[in-house]
Amino acid sequence: MPSHRLFVSGFAIISVLSVALPAVADELTPQQIYERAAPAVVLVIGHSEQGGNGSGGTGSLIRRDGLVLTSAHVIIEEKTGRPYPRLSVFLKPDRVTGNPKTDLAQRVRASVVAFDRMLDLALLKMEDAPPAIPVLELGDPDRVKIGERVVAIGHPEQGGLWTLTTGVISAEFEDYNNTKGKHVFQTETGLNRGNSGGPLLDSQGRIIGVNTAIARLAPDGLPITSISFALKSSVARTWLQSQAVPVDYASGPLERPERLPVPTQAPIQAAPPEPASSAPKVSPPKATAPPLPQVHTEVRPYDMDMLIRSTSKEEQELDQMMREMRQKAPPRR
Repeated sequence: MPSHRLFVSGFAIISVLSVALPAVADELTPQQIYERAAPAVVLVIGHSEQGGNGSGGTGSLIRRDGLVLTSAHVIIEEKTGRPYPRLSVFLKPDRVTGNPKTDLAQRVRASVVAFDRMLDLALLKMEDAPPAIPVLELGDPDRVKIGERVVAIGHPEQGGLWTLTTGVISAEFEDYNNTKGKHVFQTETGLNRGNSGGPLLDSQGRIIGVNTAIARLAPDGLPITSISFALKSSVARTWLQSQAVPVDYASGPLERPERLPVPTQAPIQAAPPEPASSAPKVSPPKATAPPLPQVHTEVRPYDMDMLIRSTSKEEQELDQMMREMRQKAPPRR
């Protein structure tokens, strides 16, 4: 800040000239970001026709006609390299209780519009999307600096559905893993199995990254903590444009909503997650599963593999019911 020093009658008088600073948009609190963004975050489940294997993760609604942005590895079957033939999208309930029967009551089938395994991006289209669905805007990652606060919303296994985690941008990389155009943020925001494909949000609740990978074990087996990666939203925007899919891209600060009341409940003591890859895969049930941690909180831990098997079973039962109905229907004349 510049200043001028004046001397009058032997006394030093400091005259400070004020400099106009650029206006900075008010940051939203994590609670305000969650209230605004969480309804536009979905759970994505993919599985084979027979239901023997599957994958799960998170996605973001980016257009009101039911387009969902997620990671390619969430919907790609590793063995075939192709999308799972059965994809389901679950919409957030008004209140998450930890009961899958109510939390996952709003299920919509989806199909793949496009995917890119190198960039780890996929675009889904919900069938019969509900009217007036909420959507998230893509933010400008070039305005985000190292050290700025960010939040993630997703479904980490051993945590809760539609979980909020907070942190900062730790680093950034261009052409990550020698993949041209794959620019990523590194963040220490808590991400785990099930967060893949979900949004990394800036202080205005806009998508500045698509959570894509986590580092958990070094080559020598030592654990790695707080190292996660999100594909920059500018990469997603360029890819969507190449697919002729226009989406809203924020260019300025969003209007600050009214401050929401702060809940008075005790803070949640989350159980430590088990190390896992960012792409959940179904594994055979263990003979003796460890007991779930007794966490007294509104949202209880869930099992991603169990959820995938349950979704697959419901799909098969529905298909069988439809076949039986068609067989019983009288022949057309």
